[in-house]
Amino acid sequence: MMTVKKIKSFLFMLLGFISLGIGIVGTVLPGLPGGPFYLFATFCFTKSSKRFEKWFKGTTIYKKYVLAFLQKKGMTRKEKIRINLIADIFILISVIYIDFLLLKIVLVVLA
Repeated sequence: MMTVKKIKSFLFMLLGFISLGIGIVGTVLPGLPGGPFYLFATFCFTKSSKRFEKWFKGTTIYKKYVLAFLQKKGMTRKEKIRINLIADIFILISVIYIDFLLLKIVLVVLA
């Protein structure tokens, strides 16, 4: 018989894989953001397994970005500019490849 903890762990793992799949599709398809789905997948995976949570908290990405944010240190101006430039470049690349005018307008406004 499955306990409530095992069911909860299974559901978080399932949601994590679904979100990861959508994130991967979003990386390939212009107009569908992958980043938020990756973040949600990470959240779900860490809630599903203590071992995964321990591993993730040991990564340099977690230590450099997430831990600083959680400790209310925020991001430096240089990091904010770099992240915004990368996001704007990908949005503008999407504008080039999309043929739907309304979506182009929305993406330009976002950029």
